Amino acid sequence: MNPKVSVVIPFYNCPYVPQAVQSAINQTYTNVEIIVVDDGSTRHAELLQPYLPHIYVLGKSNGGTASALNHGIRHASGDYVVWLSSDDLLYPDKIRYQVEFMQRENVLASHTNFHYINEHSAVTKLHGGAEPMADVDWLRRFVGGNPVNGCTVMIRKDLFGAVGLFDELLPYTHDLDLWLRILLNGYRFPYLNEPLTAYRWHGGMGSVRHAETIGKEASMVWSRYREPLLQRIAAMGG
Repeated sequence: MNPKVSVVIPFYNCPYVPQAVQSAINQTYTNVEIIVVDDGSTRHAELLQPYLPHIYVLGKSNGGTASALNHGIRHASGDYVVWLSSDDLLYPDKIRYQVEFMQRENVLASHTNFHYINEHSAVTKLHGGAEPMADVDWLRRFVGGNPVNGCTVMIRKDLFGAVGLFDELLPYTHDLDLWLRILLNGYRFPYLNEPLTAYRWHGGMGSVRHAETIGKEASMVWSRYREPLLQRIAAMGG
């Protein structure tokens, strides 16, 4: 089986977007479509020009990452969807390894390990993700935390029909909200302990600039799901 994979890249005024796009083009897996969602950018859109033969560019008014992701997902024709931030990179075997893993595990969602890189794309920390652990221990990490890096995730597109898309009312924690909906609806979300994504940590990133706001929003999401999450952990013997 060679299912089609859609890589959705939300883009807003990001100078790193050529590197993100090139990393998607460089995949060793061949059945890939690349969708760049320009979320109302006023800068750096010209950087996409050389890649136009290889990508689809969708324009929209500025509405935030969740709305850009949802716009891309609605237009995606792939069986699987990968989210790639415009400042991050996929390693060449990312899609091939993860598709094989998901087919082997027979799951609709998965996530992987990753490396940290800096603004110069130099690796600053190897294996930034968690060590493998029992399902119940991993679920416990969602009580006041988010152990999943969004740009390591691959999701079967039809899963969105079951649990919904990203919540556009959550500017910063739409990822945490979706992971919890996936888990609390009874779907497995296993971890492939291979660093298949490079996660760029730099001063201009939203998680640095809006840390306080993100913390408040995350607290609201955790309070929304806290009771069903604790009940699920207890049911698993945790």
